[in-house]
Amino acid sequence: MTHIIADISVSLDGFVTGPDPGPDNGLGTGGEALHTWAFSDDPDDRRVLREATARSGAVVLGRRLFDLVDGPNGWSDESGYGAGQVGKPAFVVVTSSPPESMRLTDLDRTFVTTGLPDAVTVARERAEAASSAGGTDLDVILMGGGATVGSALAAGLVDVLTLHLAPTLLGAGTPLFTGGVPGTPAQRSVTSTSTATHLTYDIL
Repeated sequence: MTHIIADISVSLDGFVTGPDPGPDNGLGTGGEALHTWAFSDDPDDRRVLREATARSGAVVLGRRLFDLVDGPNGWSDESGYGAGQVGKPAFVVVTSSPPESMRLTDLDRTFVTTGLPDAVTVARERAEAASSAGGTDLDVILMGGGATVGSALAAGLVDVLTLHLAPTLLGAGTPLFTGGVPGTPAQRSVTSTSTATHLTYDIL
C-alpha cells in the first residue's frame, strides 16, 4: 500500500531553514546544520537515509525548492536525492507555471499547476505504478520545502510524518508548523544519533 510520507529536517525551535533563505542560500544562514545527519558516517544515520530513499516511488516538492535543486549549485550525481543510494524516482513539482528550461534534464519530472492535492494524487499514481513494476510497496515522499510540507499537513494529506530533529537552534527562518494539523500523531519510532533524532509518527 502506498503511503504519503512527509520527511523533513527541522531545528529544535521548529525551523526548516535558517534566516534569510534565498536563491543563493537555500537553507538560510546556519541552515546547513539541519542536514549534517545526511552526510554522517554514523551507521544509523546511513540506515535512515537508505531506507527513506529506497521506499521512494515518487517525490513531491514545491517550486522554490525545485528551483534550488535545479540551480547551478543544486543537485549532481554526487549530491542529490538518494545519490549513491537509489535510482531516481519520479518528481512531482507544485507550481503556478512550469519553468521554460531546466538544467537537470535527466529527471523524470511532472509539473502540476492545479494545487498540492492534485500533485499528491499524481505522485500517488506514479508511486503505485512503480510499485507494480518493481513488485514492492513504494511510497510518496513529500520532501519540501517547509511551506509545501506544512500545507500538506494542514490539509490532512499526510499519512506519516518523519522529522530529523537537528540539535541546533536557528532563532528564525522558515517554520514547519504554522497552523493546526488534522489528526493525531502517534509515535512509531525514535532513532537517536550524534547528529539528529529521527522521529516517525503515524498521523491518525
